[in-house]
Amino acid sequence: MKYRKLGKTGLEVSALSFGASSLGSVFRETDDAESVRTVHTAVDRGINLIDVSPYYGLTKAETVLGKAIAEIARDRFILSTKAGRYGADTFDFSEQRIIASVDESLKRLQTDYIDILFLHDIEFVPFEQVAEGAFLALEKLKQAGKIRFSGVSGLPLTVFEKSLAYTELDAVLSYCHYSLNDTSLLDILPLLEQKQVGLISASPLSMGLLGNRALADWHPAGAAIRAACREAAAYCASKGEDIAKLAVQFATANERIPTTLVSTANPENISKNIEWTDEPINDELLAEVLAILAPIHNRSWESGREEYNTGIVV
Repeated sequence: MKYRKLGKTGLEVSALSFGASSLGSVFRETDDAESVRTVHTAVDRGINLIDVSPYYGLTKAETVLGKAIAEIARDRFILSTKAGRYGADTFDFSEQRIIASVDESLKRLQTDYIDILFLHDIEFVPFEQVAEGAFLALEKLKQAGKIRFSGVSGLPLTVFEKSLAYTELDAVLSYCHYSLNDTSLLDILPLLEQKQVGLISASPLSMGLLGNRALADWHPAGAAIRAACREAAAYCASKGEDIAKLAVQFATANERIPTTLVSTANPENISKNIEWTDEPINDELLAEVLAILAPIHNRSWESGREEYNTGIVV
């Protein structure tokens, strides 16, 4: 496992990190004992960053993760969770709620502190609400020793530009913007590097677009994106290759992106992902797949309020 610096935090994070959303049964019904084994396998095999949120499984993911990490020495992993989003349409970025949310997460996670707290999907509320409430809470939580570092998460890249124009951040969490079909995250790397902001990139499979399972009904991608990704996956299969492997290798290869989150509740799956990151990428297959995906390259989908979605190509 490779390790890279996470901005100015001083943290060294594994190139592949563990997203605990799957522990909340958000993709399929999961067995808690198997979920705990998955977390232990990830850490034993070199992953040292674990990310979760109270939103995932409506607190189930945090609760199950708490059971898992209670059996692991606290200095063996870096823990991030989120605050502000609590349901599909439930958001509260007030100062009081963010502080209370962290206290609730600490109990579920059975720990004394959070390494990184992200404000979760801030594009769903007016930016002023976050600026006048949640950002104030972050400083108070740091002073209280309940969190070490803080940042924001969201889909539109404008989330990070708006936030960094207003305040300092230790880290940001972006998803679906550094993968085979979408590398628009590169557009904001100079800004993040200039300000020494740590970057966590999530969903190298674009929430299932770059996989072999049927795509979830809720997936927001449009028909053209879905069709191109299906074609790319089928092409890989025709060559005896798994597009998921290529996607994970591609996402973790860029040294400028410190870590990439993958999520699973299966010990064999996380082991497989870890092994993929250490294997050389098939450059010929990569070039062929990128050519298939070229017509929809950097096309995404809207998320949240209009103020965050200007210029998005769907």
